[in-house]
Formats: sequence, C-alpha cells, structure tokens
Amino acid sequence: MIRKTFINLWPIFTLLLSVSLVQGSASLAKSLFPILGPDGVAAWRLTFSAVLLCLIFKPWKKKITKAACLPLIMYGIAIGIMNMSFYHAIQRIPVGIGIAIELATGPIAVALFSSRRISDFCWLALVVLGLYMLLPIHQPHAAIDPIGIIFATVSGLCWAMYIIFGKKAGTIYGPGSSAIGIFIASLFVFPYGLFTNDIHTMFSPSILPMALLVAIFASALPYGLEMIALPHISAKTFSMLMSLSPVVGSLSAFIFLHESLTITQWLAILAIVCSSLGIIISSQRVKSQIDEL
Repeated sequence: MIRKTFINLWPIFTLLLSVSLVQGSASLAKSLFPILGPDGVAAWRLTFSAVLLCLIFKPWKKKITKAACLPLIMYGIAIGIMNMSFYHAIQRIPVGIGIAIELATGPIAVALFSSRRISDFCWLALVVLGLYMLLPIHQPHAAIDPIGIIFATVSGLCWAMYIIFGKKAGTIYGPGSSAIGIFIASLFVFPYGLFTNDIHTMFSPSILPMALLVAIFASALPYGLEMIALPHISAKTFSMLMSLSPVVGSLSAFIFLHESLTITQWLAILAIVCSSLGIIISSQRVKSQIDEL
C-alpha cells in the first residue's frame, strides 16, 4: 500500500521540487543584484543555461529548417526580454508579487484570450480583482514601485510570447528548441549585461559559482525534473502545480530575503492563483465532455 502511494505521488513531489527550485533561484538571483545588477545576473543565467541545455540536447545534430527559423528567433527574444524584465521587476518589488503579475499577464492571459467560455469571465474578474489589490492605484502612498510593476507586466507579456512561439518552435523543431531559444537569448543579453557591468566584477571567481547555481536551479535542474515527471502525470496536474509559483516564490523570498507581504497582497496573490486553477479545471471539464461525445 505504501509503495503504491509512493508510486502515485512521486511525480507530484518531483514537480513541487522543480517549482521550489525555480522560485528559490529567484531569491538567490536577487541576492546577487547589488553586485551584478539584474542584467548581469540574467546574462550569466542565460549563458550558463544555454551551455548546459546544449550539452544535454545537442541541437547541432539537427538541421534548423527555414520554417523553424522565425519561431525559434522570436522564442529566443521572448526568453531574453522576459528574464531581464523579471529581474528588473523583483529588484523593485517583492518576488511573490512579481511572479503573480507575470502569471496574470502571461499564461492566464493566453488561456483567457483563447477561450470563449462564459465561466472564464468569472476567472477574468478574479484576476482583475487580484491585480487591483496588488497595484498601488487605490493606495496613493503604497510602497510598491510602479516601475517594478511595469517590468513585471512586460515580463508577463513576454511569457505569453514564450508560450506561443515556444509551442510553434517545439512542434516544428522538437525538444531541442529550448536549448536554441536560450542560446539566442544569451547572444544579446550577455553583451548587454557585460556592458552594464565592470568586466572584473562580471568575471570575478567569487561570483561565477553563484551565477552557475542560479542557472542550474532556474533552468537545467527543473527542466530535467519536469522531463522525468511529465510522462507520469496529467497535463491538468502539471498546470495546477505550476500555478502555485507565486505562493512558493513568496515563501522563498520570505525565508531567504526576509520579504514580508501584507494580508491584502497575500489575498491578491491567492486570487490570481485561484483564477489560474479555475481556468485549468474548467478547461479540463470541457475537454472531458468533448471526449465523451
């Protein structure tokens, strides 16, 4: 009985570990901002991730077709801008709030725009309510930096592009798309990160191991864990676990960075998470009804 329970639950634990690593890496990355700045950290994260993923997928063994070029380039641009924008956002606002705004303006927006179900308008209203509670528009003296909110929104829009072009690139080229996309992102992010930093600081032996850890925790290890768990778990469960990112990110930032949120901010994050879960569950119900027909 215990063995059967473990067999059923280990993919869920694996994905929870993946989410924890990704969100924990955001806190680790933020701790490097006083030294490298957001652009320097993004530069090393993408560069190290590109090297690691290229070693895993060996994309040079597969020819890039003409049809795959544009989706791969757009995918890479989305990854680069998304990473830089997100790091600039969490430099100014708490990690959990940045992730929540990203989730609302990225994956949730894609799901809502591609849906025509009446019930989704309820989830949209919940998203709007959550964003209203997070944004300082009703709090003239709120401590949340509006520039940080703008960066988080840009990051979310790029996340939406990442989903759209990543799907196209993956369909045409295959799993190696992630390695090529991150490599393309590193081609313009790394020079910019180098430009905004002192070269001695950028290549400091005391900084490189931390930057490598950010890349491993943020990209290489979570991707590997997801590849192990995905064949043994439903898309619904996977999406629901990914929706917990703002909560995990907030807890991680509280533990490692001592970032605390107000009750209103926690309620706003939970509203956005609930809307994401609602969209996933309702879409799965519709899919099941279609399959039964």
